[in-house]
Amino acid sequence: MRRRQLIQIAAASLAATGLGVHAQSSNFPNKPIRLVIAFPAGGPTDITMRQLADNAGKILGQTVVVENRPGAGGTLPAQLLQTSPADGYTLAQIPLGVFRLPYTTKMTWDPVKDINYVINVTGYAFGIIVPADSPIKNWNDFVAYAKANPGKLTYGSTGTLTSPHLTTELIAQRLGIQLNHIPYKGSAELSQAIVGGHIMAAADSTGFAPLVQSGKVRVLNTWGAKRLEKFPDAPTLKELGIDIVQNSPFGIGAPRDTPPDVAKKLHDAFKKAMEDPSYVQALARYDMLPDYMDSAQYRRFAQETFNREKALVEKLGLAKPN
Repeated sequence: MRRRQLIQIAAASLAATGLGVHAQSSNFPNKPIRLVIAFPAGGPTDITMRQLADNAGKILGQTVVVENRPGAGGTLPAQLLQTSPADGYTLAQIPLGVFRLPYTTKMTWDPVKDINYVINVTGYAFGIIVPADSPIKNWNDFVAYAKANPGKLTYGSTGTLTSPHLTTELIAQRLGIQLNHIPYKGSAELSQAIVGGHIMAAADSTGFAPLVQSGKVRVLNTWGAKRLEKFPDAPTLKELGIDIVQNSPFGIGAPRDTPPDVAKKLHDAFKKAMEDPSYVQALARYDMLPDYMDSAQYRRFAQETFNREKALVEKLGLAKPN
């Protein structure tokens, strides 16, 4: 009799817990949501994600607060998800650097399995720039200087193991040149360095557009499949004989065990927020476009990218020792 009562009490307790979780989910959101992004304030990621967050907050009926956590190759927000409650109130930007982590450092979590991939929203366009007064006038000059001065051509990126860093190193490997990489914490800091003459070149997303328009820097190349409308005179890598096309989709993730109905509500709100003209206009300032993937598509993309990034890290000799 006693055992039967204990079983009944335990079952009732579990049921009550389940109902409590369901009640919390159905009431979601009832407080502000935190969206952690991987780059500093003032750069293209920050500006466009703040517009998206503002749009989503209006749809959800709660403020979506953007928090900046730069550094570690853009992986700090994803790491934060591993210790955050799975309730939908902490979200993170997931840049490509997240998928390189297991190959470059020791980890206790899996970037594919331990993140709930909510929605992909956009991606970066990239290129290499030099100061407007640089004696390097075009890509041929860049390569010629690097070949004549091994390891002396300094270039900055938005951080070690980010897409601008790894792609530039891949370009250098293909051309047989040696460059000197200087990492920065984001596009805003990198822009100050190139304008201030602290580095000879910069590899970055097209957040450098205002510097080009103000005559402070010159674009040597861009990395997409075709020339960018904003920089029609800048050749693509493929036009320069380098068979590389690099773009960098990113989206929003949540803690792994986030309830499905909460994840769906977030997906639906951010999808609608992406479609708002204000977000499209914010992206256009940096030659970015909406790049929608639903949760299932985004999860598949994560797995495919995880596999592909392993090959890139190993090719560049940057993989951690076993």
